[in-house]
Amino acid sequence: MCTRSTAEVVNDHLSLAQQGGIETDIDRNFAPDCVLMTTYGVFRGHAGLRDAARLLQEQLGETGYEYRTRLCHGELGFLEWTASSGRGRIDDGADSYWVHDGLIRAMTIHYTVKPPVGSGDRP
Repeated sequence: MCTRSTAEVVNDHLSLAQQGGIETDIDRNFAPDCVLMTTYGVFRGHAGLRDAARLLQEQLGETGYEYRTRLCHGELGFLEWTASSGRGRIDDGADSYWVHDGLIRAMTIHYTVKPPVGSGDRP
């Protein structure tokens, strides 16, 4: 079996996130026993990933992401990102990844949801 590199896994995850392919992303890129830690709590396994994705969907609705910084070193990945929708915006998104044997085993996400641009709160 050919194991994908950290960069390949992270890039596939990000591409699927842009497309809204959550189920494909979870099945292809995350270990069944993965752990996701965020400001909103600890999410475990594929069910936890679905819960975290649902939370972000509730906070922002449909949106695209701008990926500002992507770094990979060995089994570690790092991402800085932003997103904006009619519901809100995120200016400070930051994710970290631990990829082992071609799957994301652990991930952290930090972001702050702010009012959308034009709602009286300027960036």
